[in-house]
Amino acid sequence: MSLQPSAATVEPLEEAEALDGRQRVRLPRKFWVGAAIVALYALLALLAPWVAPHDPDAQDVANRLADPSWKHPVGTDELGRDVLSRLVFAARIDLTVGFLGAFLPLVVGTFLGALAGYVGRWVDVVVMRIADVVQAFPAYILIIALVFALGQGAGTILVAFTATVWVIYARIIRDEILRVRGLDYIQAARAAGLPHTRIIARHVLPNTISQTVVYFTVDILFAILALAAFTFIGLGIPPPDAEWGAMIEGGKEFLRDQWWLTAAPGIVLSVLGLGFMFMGDGLDDWISR
Repeated sequence: MSLQPSAATVEPLEEAEALDGRQRVRLPRKFWVGAAIVALYALLALLAPWVAPHDPDAQDVANRLADPSWKHPVGTDELGRDVLSRLVFAARIDLTVGFLGAFLPLVVGTFLGALAGYVGRWVDVVVMRIADVVQAFPAYILIIALVFALGQGAGTILVAFTATVWVIYARIIRDEILRVRGLDYIQAARAAGLPHTRIIARHVLPNTISQTVVYFTVDILFAILALAAFTFIGLGIPPPDAEWGAMIEGGKEFLRDQWWLTAAPGIVLSVLGLGFMFMGDGLDDWISR
């Protein structure tokens, strides 16, 4: 005698499985909150010439250190420049450097990690020994040392970031290649004569996307904060270009009476930081399901 599940039993099971599948696919709400914040900043940066109410570099010394008003919602700085306009235009520089500061290490790390894991032997030894040396120092200390040695500018900061952060991505890619290169489908792809680059691109890299995306999101924020910090101490973006760290540095002399000169860029940076943190945490929670 065989027992057949009733339709009433099967349907709830199917509905539960479908619901569970949708929950796994659906990204957490905090990811979308963070993504909305970052998207708003990116949109403002793209539309800066049309959104900003004034020329960010136009000086009006007769109207310097003006209080917030309808004409200047966040007041003017020590040279009479509109603070709101400079905040909007600064997003262009900070977001660009932040993205490149994460993207360049991703490219370099992916290449070196794939080379070390796939070729192996002495190549793996050399790449991993270099990675060990880089990771022997705290990332911020190494970046500061490189920036001091190479000089001022966004390009210098990008070089320092690339030379320091690539290690994380290289280890992720290498470990994944070592895990799968002996599997049957990789051996079959090799036997079929597929190019090494195609094997890596189609069968290895897709398995590392979840980890690299989380690190990439956090590294963008890391690069933006580093740029602001270096500009604050005079090693980042040179004047007169608008940059959030430079605006904080310029406003600190007037903190008692014109506190908004420092508070405004600080708040802008903090909100953007929350956006990237929400995105990173949301992705991490989604991957961990």
